[in-house]
Amino acid sequence: MTHNADHFDRWVREGFVRMNTQLEELYFAQADRACVEGVGNSIKKRLLEEGREFIVELLREGNTDEGFESAFAVLANVGLYMAACRRHEISGPVGESASPLREASALALHLGASMGVTPRFSTSHLTTHNPAINGDYKCFTSLPDERVFLDYNTRGIFAYKRAADALVRILPLGISHPVAFDLLADARDALRDVASWNQILFDTLDTQRFFYCVRPYYKPYRVGQQEYRGANAGDFSGINEIDLLLGLCKANHISYSQLLVDKFLFMMPEDQVRLRDCMRRESLMDALLAQLPAAASQGWFQRNAGMFLEVCEAHGATAAQHHDQLVRRFIETPSASLPENRLTHITASGPPLAVLLGSLEKLRDLRMAAHRDDIPSRHKDILALRYALKS
Repeated sequence: MTHNADHFDRWVREGFVRMNTQLEELYFAQADRACVEGVGNSIKKRLLEEGREFIVELLREGNTDEGFESAFAVLANVGLYMAACRRHEISGPVGESASPLREASALALHLGASMGVTPRFSTSHLTTHNPAINGDYKCFTSLPDERVFLDYNTRGIFAYKRAADALVRILPLGISHPVAFDLLADARDALRDVASWNQILFDTLDTQRFFYCVRPYYKPYRVGQQEYRGANAGDFSGINEIDLLLGLCKANHISYSQLLVDKFLFMMPEDQVRLRDCMRRESLMDALLAQLPAAASQGWFQRNAGMFLEVCEAHGATAAQHHDQLVRRFIETPSASLPENRLTHITASGPPLAVLLGSLEKLRDLRMAAHRDDIPSRHKDILALRYALKS
């Protein structure tokens, strides 16, 4: 990391966090906690100007070819800065056609284009690729609830990645291989870990603090002339690799393929490669169904298909848990108390809350193989496998 990049990184870890935390405490102390206009203006001005000074120096320095990790870390820092400016309404007023953060936009666009990622901060910047110094990693504030949110999201993401890794390793072996059972069991256990980490998150996270002091940093914001949706906790390939390898979702279904297209540039480059590879593979479900009815009574089928169904059940359980607890409890319910003018950009992905909730329900039900005729659910195929185990 260069001298200028290092100085910027220190500021993001220290002064930037202090100013955001001061502003959050001012907002949260008000009767209208969603009101940020005209509050803490001197702090906002200092945050804007201090961040700009670092970015101007980095722009002047140019791309020094310090490698992906260094460039990715700089993109994280400029992205966090731009997200904070959006959260505090320094940028992003209604009618804005281009970001007023010209130098930050230029730096973010340069870095994003050179790496093949979106030119804003993404989930991996705060989770899987967020290096700690003396135990402290980067975040927006020093509020305990932000730490809880990031700690357990990171643990959940890595557990999803473990499950995906286990499923991918079955492909060169084949679904009838004896070791496929062990890999399926590894995937099931990893998904159960996801559920455990999620439950701790839901039990610990304060609804009001999350809704008013953490979630607003994940809003969409402009980089140059284009508005980019907010970072989403699902912006990594592992969860979609599981969808596709289990066969619960299909890449050729229009709404699911649209989801994948929207996610690609928000993921790490190596995640993009893995997900593209999974999109062209036969699913494990289809591999099992192709063996029916001939193999139904064979020992390998009874063992491996049985464990496969346990993996599907665990994946569906985490999907239901995420939607029914996180989305409903921490976003939908507190949103109901906001006036209409406060609901703009309430979701990280941009669309109105009702539209987002509808799409998330469909995705949940695909992962659960729910009995629905309006989506390409694998409900009947799951029943066929269950029936084969009983026969």
